Amino acid sequence: MTYGTLSGGYSGFAKLLHWLVAICVLMTIPAAFTMSNAAPGPMQDGLYNFHKSLGVLIFVLIIVRIIRRWVGGAPAPEASVAPWQRAASSTVHGLLYVLLLAMPIVGHLANSAYGATTPFFGLFNIPPILGKNEDLANQLFLYHRWAGWAVAALAALHIAAALQHYFILKDGVLQRMLPRALGGN
Repeated sequence: MTYGTLSGGYSGFAKLLHWLVAICVLMTIPAAFTMSNAAPGPMQDGLYNFHKSLGVLIFVLIIVRIIRRWVGGAPAPEASVAPWQRAASSTVHGLLYVLLLAMPIVGHLANSAYGATTPFFGLFNIPPILGKNEDLANQLFLYHRWAGWAVAALAALHIAAALQHYFILKDGVLQRMLPRALGGN
């Protein structure tokens, strides 16, 4: 992801999409840990369904974010941000976009190969698109898990950088993405 040349900050819609994805990701990570360690039964099944539903929602939101950015562009970088920081930011954002697109796809493929549907909050199920193949399912679940670790690490890095800009550098970078009610631009 690169910065744009638009003057001003992010639109309210761009901010809403950012925070919806952030909330979903921050709910998906602990759900993944908990479901993996829960005893088999209704609680574990519910956590798996919740995790899968959030994955579908993240996928849809990321698609909308990409379209919004393609159509609406992005603001120019904060003037005080060094070129190396812009490069690091673009790299982290780009990796997050790629992983948040790939993970739901790989998760659905893994579910399909496992022989399961992918639920969406009890409203409907996305049917399998692959034939049952446990070896393939296990390999895809492994890729999904490793990508999850990468998303968690990148999200932690993203949050740490935002907090550094807010508390240490005090340069207004975080305010560009905050809602106005929380001091955003």
